[in-house]
Amino acid sequence: MGDRKEGIAKAEAENTTALAASYDSRIRPLLDTIDRLRHLKVMQEGIELPSIVVVGDQSSGKSSVLESLAGINLPRGQGICTRVPLIMRLQGHPSLSKPQLQLEYKDKIIPTSEAGISNSISSATAEIAGNGKGISNTPLTLVVKKRGVPDLTMVDLPGITRVPVHGQPDNIYEQISGIIMEYIAPKDSIILNVLSATVDFPTCESIRMSQQVDRTGERTLAVVTKADKAPEGLLEKVTTDDVNIGLGYVCVRNRVGDESYEQARDAEKRLFETHPLLSRIDKSIVGIPVLAQRLMQIQAASIAKCLPDIVKKINEKLSRNALELKQMPRNLSSMADAMRAFMNMISMAKESLRKILIRGEFDEFPDDMVMHATARMSEMLSKYSKELPSKCPSADERFLMEEIAVLEEAKGIDGLPNFLPRSAFRTLLRRKVKEISQIPSEFIRKMWAYIEDVVVRVLLHHSENYPQLQSLTRRAAENLVEKMRNRSYQVMEESIEMEMVANYTSNADYMKTWTELMNNHDKFINAIEDPTKPTKLSLEGFDEVEVSHLRQYVAMAEQAFDLRMRITAYWRSVVLRLVDNLALHILYSVNCLVEKEMEMELVDELVGPRMSGLERMLEESPSTAGKRERLGKSIGLLKEAKEVVAKIMDRIDAYGD
Repeated sequence: MGDRKEGIAKAEAENTTALAASYDSRIRPLLDTIDRLRHLKVMQEGIELPSIVVVGDQSSGKSSVLESLAGINLPRGQGICTRVPLIMRLQGHPSLSKPQLQLEYKDKIIPTSEAGISNSISSATAEIAGNGKGISNTPLTLVVKKRGVPDLTMVDLPGITRVPVHGQPDNIYEQISGIIMEYIAPKDSIILNVLSATVDFPTCESIRMSQQVDRTGERTLAVVTKADKAPEGLLEKVTTDDVNIGLGYVCVRNRVGDESYEQARDAEKRLFETHPLLSRIDKSIVGIPVLAQRLMQIQAASIAKCLPDIVKKINEKLSRNALELKQMPRNLSSMADAMRAFMNMISMAKESLRKILIRGEFDEFPDDMVMHATARMSEMLSKYSKELPSKCPSADERFLMEEIAVLEEAKGIDGLPNFLPRSAFRTLLRRKVKEISQIPSEFIRKMWAYIEDVVVRVLLHHSENYPQLQSLTRRAAENLVEKMRNRSYQVMEESIEMEMVANYTSNADYMKTWTELMNNHDKFINAIEDPTKPTKLSLEGFDEVEVSHLRQYVAMAEQAFDLRMRITAYWRSVVLRLVDNLALHILYSVNCLVEKEMEMELVDELVGPRMSGLERMLEESPSTAGKRERLGKSIGLLKEAKEVVAKIMDRIDAYGD
């Protein structure tokens, strides 16, 4: 009998040795790779790493499970003991004669010991989260290198509580829930849900949270603590699985009092072998050693599954950052460098403005309709043309009474009957032009305001790499547009003045229109001379007009009619000139702005006699310098991470896994 036991023990020892050798050669490197990536802080680059996240309601026995796995004492006390995410990196080292423990947080590495680890964690937690009972999302890492511990990396999170105790914030539940959801939501996270055998599993808050992110339970493992406190019905709980624990259950016994960890494991083994109820539970799902083995297997499988995606994300982020750094302006070191960069900026801005303002090409802003400048300017010109009255406006609604009044004032002693005074035409035309003189002025204001927005936006876009120049660039653009706008006002005022002082057109349409309008002459004269004729007339080019009031002005009405027809025919030429001349001027001015004026204005403003603008270019802004440094560090980190994963991928390929 004794020989048989010795044979069994020898076989178990050989199997254990073979398993350990396989683990050390194939699985341990995976864990070391992830720990190395975690140490490099690749998660700050948005690259998720597979993690075992430990969650549980307060007093569920979570700390006892972690203590049993790590073989160390964690802080205990009333209320929340874990107030920050505690990343526990357990590393088994068979050759170590003495455990090595250290805490890592805030770029510090604090060595500690088994006896002092609880106080060290409490002190570090207070430094991170304060001396009260509040919590923080800043993690604290505990590295445990010790003989006999499983190779695991776990994240212990604050226990879930709904009722704040004295000194805790009122929203403590919301704070804890937020931290837990952040850690368990990533699809690469394995959820270790710690449940007390003394409660109904469906009522546990930790179950409710894990089900929100892992409804099928495919990445949730449950560990049931305090099995010895509530053995009745435990077998049914873990076999019926009412809460969808896809990775299964492991039942454990918590360490009691001053038991050593070895004594606790012996007591746990006896409990599940001899207890009348607990002994019925399958031995493959009981005990801390089983839990440790399950966690290592799950973690190794998760890492192997996630590694290709991690490699892809590292490469993608590295490429993006390298491209972004390459696209940043190089750090200028001399006035010659600054001048070259400045002239290149002007050249690029001019070409953009040629496309936008002159050629009507919108490839730089395909979806931004505001920057489709030629189309927007055409719309503004069309609106301006429509705002100018196509028919000559009249100050008196009664037909021809305004003309009669002007003719009365234009009479002279030497005037001949039926002779149309030229002064009457000029007086009336001057009055009409003055009435509409504000419309061109408002058009100029709106047009140059729009052009200014486009020019400023383009210049700021091409100078964004030199933020220290942008205020000067904006000022130069605004000053330039102001000069162009004032020129347009001057041209417009001269045009208005010319229309008011002189009257001339070579447009053949004037005589044609006047002749057509004068075809109404006989009908009009007959209507005012013959009282029996209708007093309302339909005249070509006019709405229906009332003429009864003109029968007392028969002698002057004929002159008034001729004057109105001449003004009406001539008005078309006036409006056409006010539109065409201003449109040509705007187009010419825009061309001058882009091709000549802008470069001179920018050189005067940004360079000047003292080269002050170029000197500013040599002073890289804090934001640009910070971005350059940040990208450089990120690229260095990602390159190192790439080398780390490349080694493990080569190893996997060699094994054919």
